[in-house]
Amino acid sequence: MKTKSELAAEQAAYWNGPGGDGWLAAYERIQRSLSDIGDIGLAAAAPQHGEHVIDIGCGTGGTTAALAHAVGIAGHVLGVDISETLIESARAHRLENATFVVGDAATHPFQAGHYDLVFSRFGVMFFADPVAAFRNIRRALKLSGRLVFIAWRTPQENPWGTTPTRAALPFLPPQPRPGPEDPGQFAFGDRARVERILSEAGFHKLRLEPIDRLIWLGPSIAEVLAGAGRFGPLARAFAGAEPAAIEKAKQAIAEALAPHEGPDGVRLPGACWLVEANAN
Repeated sequence: MKTKSELAAEQAAYWNGPGGDGWLAAYERIQRSLSDIGDIGLAAAAPQHGEHVIDIGCGTGGTTAALAHAVGIAGHVLGVDISETLIESARAHRLENATFVVGDAATHPFQAGHYDLVFSRFGVMFFADPVAAFRNIRRALKLSGRLVFIAWRTPQENPWGTTPTRAALPFLPPQPRPGPEDPGQFAFGDRARVERILSEAGFHKLRLEPIDRLIWLGPSIAEVLAGAGRFGPLARAFAGAEPAAIEKAKQAIAEALAPHEGPDGVRLPGACWLVEANAN
């Protein structure tokens, strides 16, 4: 079993390497896929004029820009991401009332008791020690502060992510399976685990609301296949596979996705949590 420091180092290496590069390569697709869900999270967060906000896992800064617009010039948003690649792209927004820093929100020295709101769109599932991470985040909040984030539910509830992988893996080299407490895309799928983590970190008045949406994977199956090796679990699997095996895997993915292709592209069901909590 890997130690928490080993898991944290793996995440940092991934997001400062193939993860960050893959995210940028798939940027347009990801934005279209997640914008609707992100808007739901931002509406729930309800940033107010003059507030100070942290955006965790801010990526290329799209949600940070929305938060900055809402809080206005009297407020400020701190965008934090572990990936230098993504933060460099985020800084191109040149927001007057936002700052972007490369850092791990689990250990970053936030100004204590300073922030009104901590927000994240799919950026909190990768902490090696989530209880310690959320304790650090809570310390940054005012007593009246609030936490709002979105995280994927279980793999079984997210065919958009599991259907291509399940179809392809028989043809690809075996991939390690994350343990139930390991960081990863679906690490916050279990409601009881999320509630336990936040409660142990000192948060109160927890609220978890299920959000279900169709997730857009691309304009066509051909486009989905073209991007399959760039980002996500299949990118790692493809990297260690022979060309013939990759071709068979892509054929299997195409067959699995065929029933889900329509005039607007390929869409499969997705499921996430909208999580809200108070610092006190």
